[in-house]
Amino acid sequence: MTQELRRTLGVFDAVVVGLGAMLGAGVFVALGPAAGAAGSGLLWGLAVAALVAYCNAMSSARLAVDYPASGGTYVYGRERLGPFWGWLAGWAFVVGKTASCAAMALTVGAYVWPGQAHAVAVGAVVVLTAVNYGGVQKSATLTRVIVAVVLGVLAAVVVVSLGSDAADAGRLGLGLGTEAGSVAGSEGGSASAHGVLQAAGLLFFAFAGYARITTLGEEVRDPARTIPRAVPLALGLVLAVYACVAVAVLSVLGAGELGRSAAPLADAVRAAGASWLVPVVRVGAAAAALGALLALILGISRTTLAMARDGHLPRALAAVHPRFRVPHRAELAVGAVVAVLAATADVRGAIGFSSFGVLAYYAIANASAWTVGSVGSRGVRIRAAVGLVGCVVLAFALPVPSVVTGAAVLLLGAVLYAVRRR
Repeated sequence: MTQELRRTLGVFDAVVVGLGAMLGAGVFVALGPAAGAAGSGLLWGLAVAALVAYCNAMSSARLAVDYPASGGTYVYGRERLGPFWGWLAGWAFVVGKTASCAAMALTVGAYVWPGQAHAVAVGAVVVLTAVNYGGVQKSATLTRVIVAVVLGVLAAVVVVSLGSDAADAGRLGLGLGTEAGSVAGSEGGSASAHGVLQAAGLLFFAFAGYARITTLGEEVRDPARTIPRAVPLALGLVLAVYACVAVAVLSVLGAGELGRSAAPLADAVRAAGASWLVPVVRVGAAAAALGALLALILGISRTTLAMARDGHLPRALAAVHPRFRVPHRAELAVGAVVAVLAATADVRGAIGFSSFGVLAYYAIANASAWTVGSVGSRGVRIRAAVGLVGCVVLAFALPVPSVVTGAAVLLLGAVLYAVRRR
């Protein structure tokens, strides 16, 4: 019985998986906390997060050409830097993204049935785990539907907000402040450079799905051509969507109110005089979170598969279903852990922790890309250097509790590796 996965995903499917992974995370969850950190510098924070994400995406895409296997940076770190760095990348990804899964599941619950958010979250995890169990093509098909719904809702929010009398371009805060190291706007005061970097770190949570397709490298047709095209294309499309939504919401609410909002898109359309659109926004938010959760479970289970193949996790998790050609035991294990977290976790607390883990993951991806020697390697190294520095800076600009918890989890991973080696 072969233990390889089936290659069924083309460029379009790969882009859709990336869109589904990203659109649910940031627009409905991270904009509020980021505005609270950056104030009038929110759009600058978005630009910094996008730059770091672009460098990370290109490093991941370049490495995926040489290593088109399941596992993403776990594989790249292992092959380019050594087994320890591969393990640490896989550990950071699995732990950080499991927290993201809980956050996305609870977002579904909060929008669908606020009074029973935890119960709905667990139900969503069970259903999406069952979809993934049926094969990656079924997951991609469902993601297409979700992405179409979400893009339609976001387009409506942008049009209604920018077309209303409540919109004021003076709230965008695009001018540079007169004081060194600050960004100023007419509303929300000036934002410090640290605030902008902290916002960028939180918004990185919103971009973190762009390289999801690299973790599915074993299920992509012609990975040497498909992955380098799909990753930057998905990232570019989502950046355009995020920029439009951020501008629309910020121009209506202002940085101060946006930072205090638990449901910024719903509050924006309400402030724009379109309260009838609020239920539609709720549906879009739930759909976006479902899409992100679906892609997250896919990515975590494939990284778990790769680590189990190498014996870093129980080898039983490396089994591939003979009919559906999916890592079914890994998917069931991931689904079970996420369901438990979804029944007990907190949404906002997971964002910073997840961001730290994912930034550590991509720091290792950039360090791995730095070691690649080939034609055009100078450009690869420049992007890798910018991405590596950016990941480290943004990780330590996050709120202190997120940094402390994230660092402690990485240290625990290192200890576990040392114990296992002994």
